[in-house]
Amino acid sequence: MNLTRLMALGTLQNVGPLHGHEIRRIAEVTSVSSWGGVSVGALYRELRTMDEDGLVQPVRTEQVGRRPARTVYRITDEGEAELAKLREEAVTQVHHGTDPFSVALLFTRTNDLPILRDLLERRRAAVVAMRDDIDAERRSLLAAGSIGPLDNAMFRRRVMQLEADLAWQGELEMAIEEPDAASADPTEENQP
Repeated sequence: MNLTRLMALGTLQNVGPLHGHEIRRIAEVTSVSSWGGVSVGALYRELRTMDEDGLVQPVRTEQVGRRPARTVYRITDEGEAELAKLREEAVTQVHHGTDPFSVALLFTRTNDLPILRDLLERRRAAVVAMRDDIDAERRSLLAAGSIGPLDNAMFRRRVMQLEADLAWQGELEMAIEEPDAASADPTEENQP
């Protein structure tokens, strides 16, 4: 999945013709590289490739003062079709990324559990702080009328993911305290 292409085409579709710096600025303001995995550094190369592939089309060149000339692009019909395909793939397929936390757990020795307990306490505090920060930002943007229902839903999704992570971490902490609980499936408790 080419997330840089998805972000750039989606931005051009939503905002209209822009030059690369404007697209990059939108990506930076939304921090999409940190939470969405978009490679903002590859944006200009991706714009050239999309131009060669007929997904975007130069509209004009702009130059302000002594700044370099910038090519303004618009999305083409082929770009709209590519965006629809990428969006469908991104929404309908479940994606899993790298997970350093799971790697650390997998390779933790039993005699390292006291150290792990301390690390888990620190992790819990970090996850709670992140969840609270994201939710506070969501509430602030919503109150200011700066975000719409899709943006609000995206923020809520991240908050809910962090809450689920905290619940899972609680199960992990119990399993560490009671080693026999580690082999039990906590979902079986709720089965009829």
